[in-house]
Amino acid sequence: MTLGTPGTSGTIGVTLSSTAVQRTIDDTVLLAREARDAGLHSAWFGQSFAYDSPSLAAIVGREVPGLHVGTSAIPVFGRHPLLVSSQAQTAQAATGGRYHLGLALGTRHLTETAFGLPYERPIGLLREFLTALRPLLETGAADFHGELLTATTPYPASVPGARPTVPVLVAAMGPQALRVSGELADGILPFLAGPRALAEHVVPAVAAAASAAGRPAPRIVALVPGVVTSDAEAVREAAGEALALYERIPSYGRAIGLSGASRAAELAVIGDEETVAAEVRRYREAGATEVVFTMTELNGEDDRRRTWKLLGELSRG
Repeated sequence: MTLGTPGTSGTIGVTLSSTAVQRTIDDTVLLAREARDAGLHSAWFGQSFAYDSPSLAAIVGREVPGLHVGTSAIPVFGRHPLLVSSQAQTAQAATGGRYHLGLALGTRHLTETAFGLPYERPIGLLREFLTALRPLLETGAADFHGELLTATTPYPASVPGARPTVPVLVAAMGPQALRVSGELADGILPFLAGPRALAEHVVPAVAAAASAAGRPAPRIVALVPGVVTSDAEAVREAAGEALALYERIPSYGRAIGLSGASRAAELAVIGDEETVAAEVRRYREAGATEVVFTMTELNGEDDRRRTWKLLGELSRG
């Protein structure tokens, strides 16, 4: 089997990290091998306050040839483009060109509580961060002086072997973030944006911004909570508890509403193989170039393996 290339319609991946499940690096590598062998295209790692996600992605990608790896997503508050570029280029060189960098705005609560930074002008910071980051990834040099950050390179900042240029995706769903992402990034990583929200709001907005900026059509990497199971009622209840916190975050609440739902758990894809396969098709028809399933471990290992088996078959077919 030959895995698809990034951005190819139909590619499917899974997330391998969550705040609910803490695995050793060795166990994560074993799980990534299982994902690849199941036929999945990619494995993604969230950024919390534990593992450094680009480092973990670099290790996994080097240990598991053929599997694309990505971070979803690193908040721009508390980071700097020079350091993120170094991390991303190192991961790209380590994996032989299979690394994907995801960035996010984060939330006011986590930014101000954890970093002691005011959550001010997030869209402006995102724009400046991407403007400084792109030349660093492409040429290893930058000379950017903005209102919110400065990034210059008194020494070269390129990593040997970090090719092709690391693709940059943004966890964007609001109108302003979508516009900036379309202009300056390679795509987006929407989460809890169902097919209706993607088709009617998210995809048109980011595609229009990319077109106006003369950039290629953006990648739409839709993150979708989902489990193949015979106990849909119990899994949906567990999903409701796990996803409830997102309902209190304005950007997610808006996406949930635009998806035609009132609760986040309504957007979880839960059921038998036929049900889940039909929902994957809906995401593709709505404009998702790639689908990444999250929370597949929600009901234990048997259902996770059953879910991965189906997703691998869909990715191959």
